[in-house]
Amino acid sequence: MKKLCSLALALMLTLSLAACGGTSGSQADTPAPADPSDASIELIVYAAASMTETLQEIAELYAEAAPNVTLTFNFDSSGTLKTQIQEGADCDLFISAGQKQMDQLDIASSPGVNTEGLDFVDTDSRVDLLENRVVLVVPDGNPKDIQSFDDMAAGLSDGSILMAMGNSDVPVGQYTQKILRYYGLDEDALAPSGVLSYGTNVKEVTTQVSEQSVDCGVVYCTDAFSAGLTVVDWATAEMCGQVIYPAAVLKGSAHAEAAQAFLDYLTGSEAMAVFESVGFSAP
Repeated sequence: MKKLCSLALALMLTLSLAACGGTSGSQADTPAPADPSDASIELIVYAAASMTETLQEIAELYAEAAPNVTLTFNFDSSGTLKTQIQEGADCDLFISAGQKQMDQLDIASSPGVNTEGLDFVDTDSRVDLLENRVVLVVPDGNPKDIQSFDDMAAGLSDGSILMAMGNSDVPVGQYTQKILRYYGLDEDALAPSGVLSYGTNVKEVTTQVSEQSVDCGVVYCTDAFSAGLTVVDWATAEMCGQVIYPAAVLKGSAHAEAAQAFLDYLTGSEAMAVFESVGFSAP
């Protein structure tokens, strides 16, 4: 009887070990790997200053779609962001307010633009994300009664107004330069005469108009909307070309898949609805 009990006990122990996957030190003792989608990720996004409010709103929506992803934004002029990326700053995704700054980092671009042969952009990920519009804005009350770009050009010519514009390395400044050339105005001659005031990014230009330190300014329609400024005229494509915002994952990204997933989300209907609510449109 004792022998039968011992055999039964041994059999039960063997079955129990088999059900648990074996003895100590076996594969069963190694925890199953966590789902990669559960891993906490910080995604660093460099984006044009004109996207500040919209991307912050979109980030709140994306937190629900990808709760493991923390979005860290660096908003500034596209020229400044391009320089920071070139100097080795950590960045996963770059959204520029102009093609030039993206081209200067993309080895697939013309050598005439990418003059230094920089290779920071994952060309396969690059998309034209958004289109914006360049507008002429005035402070509350519009003291100089500026109603159009024609009025702006006349006021600059006779020295009767002070206009705010972006620096030459800022896309909004480059679009403004095209508008000045369209009207046959020489920026190099205007600047010393005291009719131009500059900003290092579009937010600085909107601030000058909001604070009534200038008589008018050239900004994007999205920034005019965000700052509650009065728009008196819209620039045509003939005046300054299309305002396209390219976006791309960077080759040095530590989280390329997550960056691509966020970029894909930005092109989707939920994010696009936020962009369109402030004046952006699909290109």
